[in-house]
Amino acid sequence: MSSVNTALNREPEALALPVGPLARRTPQDRYFEVWELLEAVCDPEIPVVNLREMGILRAVRSTAQTLEVILTPTYNGCPAVDQMHDDVASTLARAGLAASVRTCIAPAWSSDWLTPQAHDKLRHYVIAPPGACAASGQQLYVLQFAPINRAADAYQTAACPRCGSENTTCTSPFGSTACKALYRCLDCAEPFDYFKPY
Repeated sequence: MSSVNTALNREPEALALPVGPLARRTPQDRYFEVWELLEAVCDPEIPVVNLREMGILRAVRSTAQTLEVILTPTYNGCPAVDQMHDDVASTLARAGLAASVRTCIAPAWSSDWLTPQAHDKLRHYVIAPPGACAASGQQLYVLQFAPINRAADAYQTAACPRCGSENTTCTSPFGSTACKALYRCLDCAEPFDYFKPY
């Protein structure tokens, strides 16, 4: 972790946060060792997807003499935030690193920040991944509310993660967590969660 200690002795970094999905870091990246440690920290509600793949882990940087990790939860008020903070801090502490873990809600998280690997892992975990949200293609991700009729139409396109059929129906706008809706496939008759696009 000597490269982390060297990085901490540099000037504090700019506060701008990235938007969009983040690729796995390479050994040339400034905080590669820290990012690699954090690859093992999974979303407490979806334990097959790590925080980077979910788009929740936004940055690792230094401020003065402190290592700082920035998390953006999937929505403001997410009940898993404290657990994610604890998991990140304890993972780094086991490696001998002290870090400040901060929650940043601007820019707001978007389901467009999920990596392609997250989409695949969600399907294997029997959760239909979200389609593109209303903010797709924009430089900044801004939370946009769709009219009720458009929001209902968006839920009709969830493909069953078990059989692939698009002959599905939304049985509840809330699934196992608030960021998911409950669906049922009309072909294989199995229920599944659909990760809502926003």
